[in-house]
Amino acid sequence: MWAAAALALAGLALWWGLAAPPPALLRTNDAQLLEQGRKVYVAQCASCHGAEREGQARWRERGADGRLPAPPHDETGHTWHHPDELLFRITKEGVAQAAGLPDYESNMPAYGATLSDTDIVAVLSWIKSQWPADIQATHDGINRQARQARR
Repeated sequence: MWAAAALALAGLALWWGLAAPPPALLRTNDAQLLEQGRKVYVAQCASCHGAEREGQARWRERGADGRLPAPPHDETGHTWHHPDELLFRITKEGVAQAAGLPDYESNMPAYGATLSDTDIVAVLSWIKSQWPADIQATHDGINRQARQARR
């Protein structure tokens, strides 16, 4: 009887975990996390993506090396077109692995060995916090769609 009850409880917990959507990964309302993210951005990202998140010139055009320049992380770029989980994976694993394109070459390194998961969430949260409210709302919708698609 105890085994059956434990099994039923485990099944319920599994069902609840699958039924409940995961919380948003990025947190734009956590001031301490955002300050940490700003510092990480200045130290790790600004040299390529720009102090104002403006990206490199002609970021949509491949350079002589065949690689794309660093895109902007402001509202003019495409960062906000991707759900939180993909942004996290791109930052942690690198573009090629996150996109499943093993031959894709990028100047952006994978930061998994350099930054903690918390640092990655912090910097991405800070980037998002800098977007206009309508872009943040659109990004929230992209996250909802991504969570629903995983169900």
